[in-house]
Amino acid sequence: MRRRLAEGLAVLLSIASLGAGAASGPSSLEAAKVTKPKAIQTGSHTAKKAKKPQPYQVGTASWYGEYFQGKQTASGEPYDMHDLTAAHPTLPLGTFVRVTNLRNGKAVIVRINDRGPVVDGRIIDVSYNAARVLGFKERGLQKVRLDIYQPATMAELEPVANLN
Repeated sequence: MRRRLAEGLAVLLSIASLGAGAASGPSSLEAAKVTKPKAIQTGSHTAKKAKKPQPYQVGTASWYGEYFQGKQTASGEPYDMHDLTAAHPTLPLGTFVRVTNLRNGKAVIVRINDRGPVVDGRIIDVSYNAARVLGFKERGLQKVRLDIYQPATMAELEPVANLN
């Protein structure tokens, strides 16, 4: 942000100095080097640095557990508090979302299988197990970031067996 502001200011002042006439000689701003965004060499082509993606949503998350265990979700499947699932009011059922706890940086990928939350001001209800992984089971509520997640293959979502 500062870099863009500095570049814009340098261009603006350069244009203003041109309006003053070329007879006045070079200004210190003309001698200043304006740099362009760096490019990254990737194989056979050059690409600009990728910007950090914007979050889909940021807000308060809550979790739901034993009271709803076995009850039918909006997707038709029974709720399992030990699955990594969540309820969201508008995302399509079956969407995968990376939920990041903004207090401790822990993240988990959940599948949207229900509608909710029903409490105003909350953006997502995660399962008990997702809240445990995110580290806010005891708190009940937590500020989170939601990012839509598209796995390359379904194998990426399979749990890894504990070999210990």
